[in-house]
Amino acid sequence: MHELAFVVAGFFVGCVVGLTGVGGGSLMTPILIFFFGIKPYMAVGTDLLFAAVTKLGGTVKAARSGLVDWRIVISLSAGSLPAALLTLYLLHEFGANSNAVQSVMTTTLGAALLLTAAATLYKAVRGKAGPKQIALGDEAAALKPLHWSLPPLFGALIGALVTLTSVGAGAIGVTVLMILFPLLPLRRIVADDIAYAVPLTLVAGLGHASIGSVDWDMLLSLLAGSLPGIWLGSHLIARTPERFIRALLSVLLAYAGLKLIAI
Repeated sequence: MHELAFVVAGFFVGCVVGLTGVGGGSLMTPILIFFFGIKPYMAVGTDLLFAAVTKLGGTVKAARSGLVDWRIVISLSAGSLPAALLTLYLLHEFGANSNAVQSVMTTTLGAALLLTAAATLYKAVRGKAGPKQIALGDEAAALKPLHWSLPPLFGALIGALVTLTSVGAGAIGVTVLMILFPLLPLRRIVADDIAYAVPLTLVAGLGHASIGSVDWDMLLSLLAGSLPGIWLGSHLIARTPERFIRALLSVLLAYAGLKLIAI
């Protein structure tokens, strides 16, 4: 019976991701914790591999469309992957299922959800950015961050946050990229965010698997629902008021974040 419920949860989250581009880790992890009673460390580990698989398809599609700026992906990964490995080492040393680590996970997850809610609401208020074109001479300027050290630094912060909570590579990552690369069109920012999240969530997810923090049966059930859900959501996006969906999603994330902090 649980398997069917996981499929339904995966389908729901997949639809939201297809509609808004947000909601993978930020929705799935709280759902697993609150509705299914999954321990935070197990929910985080399973959700990381769930995100890696779902975002891989988006990365392939974006790369084929020429939207992924690999230099940006590499500069972010230079910070996020070492930070993920360091966080995994600390989880291994202190024990992912210890009470102290569980408390840190839920509190940090709550804070991450509040940040994601704020970023999602900002995008809802701002609305869609059109497919801005960059003149040939401005391409180098668009790919240049405010400072060369900022992408690896923010990548490291997001890498640690994602490894600890499975949240942060979506709306928070997009918001950070919008700040670091203000001349880059939004659709390319989203593509870069999805692309760099794949190696990050894969490394973090496999690291969690190595310490026993992944439920493989649950993962397969979630994927069985999410993949058709993403397909449906992406086809309904033209008929759905995206601003309303994002605003509602930000309220749900804020509620979940406050509830986790209060645990």
